[in-house]
This record gives sequence, structure tokens and C-alpha cells, in this order.
Amino acid sequence: MGNRLERGAAVIATAVKTLPGAPGVYRMLSAEGDALYVGKAKNLKKRVNSYTGVGKLPYRLKRMVSETVSMEFVTTHTEVEALLLESNLIKRLMPRYNVLLRDDKSFPYIFVTADRETAQITKHRGAQKRDGDYFGPFADAKAVNMTITALEKAFLLRSCSDGVFNNRKRPCLLYQIKRCSAPCVDRITPEAYGELVDQARAFLSGRSQRVQQDLVKQMEAASEAMHFEVAAEYRDRIRALAHIQSRQDVNVAGIDDADIFAAHADAGQICIQVFFFRAGRNYGNRAYFPSHDKTLEIGAVLSSFLSQFYDNKPIPKLILTSHQPTDLKLLSEALSFRSEHRVEIATPLRGAKRKIIENALKNAQQALARRLAESGSQRRLLEGLAEALGLESTPERVEVYDNSHTQGSNAYGGMIVAGLEGFLKSSYRKFSIRGAANSPAKTPEASSGTEEESVENEKASLGGAVESQNLEAFTPGDDYAMMREVLHRRLTRVMKEDPERRSDQWPDLILLDGGKGQLTVGLEVLDELGIDDIAIAAVAKGPERNAGRERIFLPNKPSFMLGPRDPVLYFIQRLRDEAHRFAIETHRKGRTKSRLRSVLDDVPGIGAKRKKALLLHFGSAGAVSRAGLSDLEAVEGINKAVARKIYDHFNTLG
Repeated sequence: MGNRLERGAAVIATAVKTLPGAPGVYRMLSAEGDALYVGKAKNLKKRVNSYTGVGKLPYRLKRMVSETVSMEFVTTHTEVEALLLESNLIKRLMPRYNVLLRDDKSFPYIFVTADRETAQITKHRGAQKRDGDYFGPFADAKAVNMTITALEKAFLLRSCSDGVFNNRKRPCLLYQIKRCSAPCVDRITPEAYGELVDQARAFLSGRSQRVQQDLVKQMEAASEAMHFEVAAEYRDRIRALAHIQSRQDVNVAGIDDADIFAAHADAGQICIQVFFFRAGRNYGNRAYFPSHDKTLEIGAVLSSFLSQFYDNKPIPKLILTSHQPTDLKLLSEALSFRSEHRVEIATPLRGAKRKIIENALKNAQQALARRLAESGSQRRLLEGLAEALGLESTPERVEVYDNSHTQGSNAYGGMIVAGLEGFLKSSYRKFSIRGAANSPAKTPEASSGTEEESVENEKASLGGAVESQNLEAFTPGDDYAMMREVLHRRLTRVMKEDPERRSDQWPDLILLDGGKGQLTVGLEVLDELGIDDIAIAAVAKGPERNAGRERIFLPNKPSFMLGPRDPVLYFIQRLRDEAHRFAIETHRKGRTKSRLRSVLDDVPGIGAKRKKALLLHFGSAGAVSRAGLSDLEAVEGINKAVARKIYDHFNTLG
């Protein structure tokens, strides 16, 4: 590295000769023209000159200088402008030697529309152009969905799209389970619905106590008037509000709007936990693991992280940190300039605010410990899958679906699950296709495979709101209809069992074995059920079913193929093959069970135990049918009455 280090230092020394002593940003470039490092300086000449004394540099910077073949500079009016430009360039160029914030997606908001006569409550991400009120940000889509679910229970607002709303002829599932007042079919007057919308806005704006007190008064008034059903409705709404408030696990006294950043370092990695508080309420948290040099102090990493983090996000007036960022004053000025209001960055050492920091630090420690304990290869594969499919975050639960049948008969659907720990076989589910048999006959429950409930029972358990077309008969061998049924049953069940998404049973990504047709079916099912936050893709086999030439289909994007040696392609093949194996295995077991069906199954009063005893004694069902009455009575477990039933059954038929 010696000669290269000298050459790099010479390049830097030559550049220093013409640099001004003014604020600005510098870039060190490699032989390929890639940015190695982006830095800002109050005095460009002085700062860049510090790299020429290579003997005093740490090893990391020596490597950086040795790779430098040219430099570029931009002067700015102030150091604040230099800091803002530096963060923009780092995010765009992703230099190897900078602290890098890789997972920098926009955060979701709760949006209450104001551009329609009947307001809608929904999740929103991206530019805030529509007329209405935006509440957030929330840490992730799950936090938004849980809050919207609770708000639906509390205020009975519609969350369906305008297209669905305008075409409803009868109330939907959400009305049946008391999460919507059904303004689409005039089950509530526009004036009454407007009051519910105003209450929801007041609650989300921080006036939750007033809203709750008003509901208590209305409940008591209804109870005194002996309108007990109305009082019960108010009671349920109050409980829903209490559920949202009970989610606060730290004391937020004295905090209105603030972002909390807690950093914990271990084993050369840093986890930064970000908590969002709005209107005194915890809107969730997210863990980040920025790429950085191991020799950097936490304060330096935190400073660079903050400048990049707020490049495309709203900035609150208060930011609390576990460690004091370097260039604290400069960072505060830059964020104030960007947000057009004063931004305070504080590192509390005691009191209620420190309690919040301690809680965030604990979460950072636990998140980093989990990351270090996880299988590195599996996480990298899931991260690669997320990158290949353009997902917002790394999926922790991937569900893969495939169907298997023999010319439409004995049709089964299989669902396998993969996560950070590999294949989660205890979460696998099998589905006996109901529509293929043109019958609401008994079929395996997704959770256990036992045959206990009919189509009609399932409809009844969901308040009659399951659309009949999703479970109706279809042509045997119709793969699209089979996929529709399996997805609808799976997602309807998880909506019923965990509507508030408290468990980890909701998928982050759905992969379908098939092409554009299967993807279209999957999107239709998600749309029918009002689910818009689960990623979905389809994987089609290559020409002549050649492995390595699979084509991937995504919503609203052209299909594509991965490189033949891409590890993510192998991972997708493993997922698809496991789903195919499970579906085939389920189908074969069902087919074998069907073939082994005996004429004894039609004899009343003959269960599995007596059937086994008869077959062991006589050797075959045919021999049983030909047996005399005394022979039947000689079988262990067969008394005279049962023997007479068996004898009469076969002799009557014969």
C-alpha cells in the first residue's frame, strides 16, 4: 500500500494548493470515478490538507487516501449549507467510507380525507397532496394498521376505497364486526357521520381525554334512557380508545411532538432505535443498523445518521438523543434551516425525558443482540430478496403458495412459511379445495387439517360477509380459482383471528407459484379484503420448466429474470420447490386416503377402530361383505347388534 498511499497523498496535496479557506464539500474519487468519501468543512483548505499527513492518519483513512486518484469540490456560503449538501451527496452516492443509512424509506401516516363528502380514514405514504389531515409519522405499516383498526372500532369510519364505497349495495364485513358505520348504504346520516369524523380528528390531534369524556357522557345518557344497545356501542368505542392509550409503555409527560434516537454499539456494529411521539402518543419505533467504520465514536455516527435521516422527512421541534452528536450546534442549525422552524437537539440526563431515552436504549440493545444472534446467511438472503423485489423492508415472514391436483380431482393448496430462522414448518398450512368439488363439503381447517367446518359455517362465523363468489364451485383444474380460494381462506382467517395484528401470523411477503395470472388473482383477493400493505409477487417456471430461467412478476412493473448465479435466485427456487413439495405431498396423501376409502365407510356405526378390527380379522372389505352373521360376531369389539347392522347392510345391498 506504500506507493499507492504516497500517490494518493500527492493528489490531495496538489488539490490543496488551489483550495479556498471557505466552507464547502469535498469528494474523494477512486480510479473508476466512484465516490470513496464525501465530507464537509468550514475551511476546505485546512480540512483537506489534514489528509496529507499520512503518518498521523488511522488505518481506515490511510486505505481511503491510497485509493484516491482525484478529488472534486463544491464551495458553499455557510457551513450549514455544506452539511446539508454533504448529507444529500452521501445518500445519492453511497460512498464506501462514510456512515451510510441504507434503509431510508418514507414513513406511513394516517390520512383522514377532506376532499370527499364522506371522509375516509386510510394509510398514506409519500407526497401529501390530497386535501385532508395527515397524522404521523408512524414507525411502520403495522403500527398504522393497528391504530386504524382501533380507530375504526372507536369511530366507525370507513377505510374502503372510493371505488368500493360508491358501488356497495349492502354493508361489508367491517360493518358486521362493528368497525364501520356503513355510510355507503346510509346506515348512518351524513350529519352523524361528520360528528364521528370530527371526533377522530380531535383524538388524533391530542384531545383524546375530551373525546373519551364525551363518549362516557353519551353512554351514561343512553343507559339512563334505557337504550342499552346504544350504551353498549358507546362502551365498545370507549374500550377501543382505551386500547390505543394503553399502548403507551413509557411516561410521556412533558413531551408533545418529538423524535427519540438511542444508539447502542457492540461487536463493531451500531443499532439506532428511533421512536416517534406525536400529540404525546407513541407512534412506534424502528431499528436501523447504519454502515460505518468501526473506529468511529457513537456521537459521530449519530451526527451523520441524523443529517441523512431528515433529508426527506418532517422534522419535529424536539429531538432527543442518547449520546450527544458531534457538531451539535451546526446540526441543529442545519435542521432548523431545512424545516423552517427552530429545532432543539438535547441529550437529557435525568427526569421523564431520560426515562424515555433509557427505554429506547434498552430496545436498541435488544435489537442489536437479536441481529448478532440471527443467522447471517438467512438474513442476507431475505435482505437480497427484499432488494430484488423492491420491498420497503426486509420480510420476516414469507408465505409461499402452490396448488396440486390430478386433472382437477383431489385438489389441495399448500402454504409454506420462511423467516429469519429458515423454514417454519409448524406454520405450514394445507387447504382442501372446496370449489373444485362443487360442494360445501367438510374440509380441513388451515390450522390442523381436521375436517370439521363447512363453507356455510365459515360464512356464518364471519357474519355472512364472505362473498359467495370466492367459495363457489368452479371448473375442476382451474388453477386461478384454486389460488383465489386458498388466498381468500387464509387471509380471511387471519383477519378474523388477529384483526389488530398483534401476532406474527401476518405475512410480510406473499409468493405465488405461477405467472401474471396468479399475480392478478392475488391482487384481486387483497383488494377484496381491503389489505394494501402486504407485498406480493409471482414466480413462473422458465421455458420447458428449466430451473434458473424463472421469471418474476410484480404489481405494476415489468417482469424480470435474475442472473443465473444470483444467490437470491437460488433462494427463490428453494422457496418455490419447498412449496411445490408440500403441495404435492398433501395432494398424494389426500389421493391415497381417497383410494383407500372402503365400502365399510358406508356402514352406519362403524368407526375407525371397528373398521380396523374387521379388516384385520377378514383381510379385506370384500371378505367382510361376504361374512356370515356368526362370523361377524366373532370379531373382537363387534357385538351382536353391530354384527346385525353390518350383515343387513351388505345383504340388503346385495
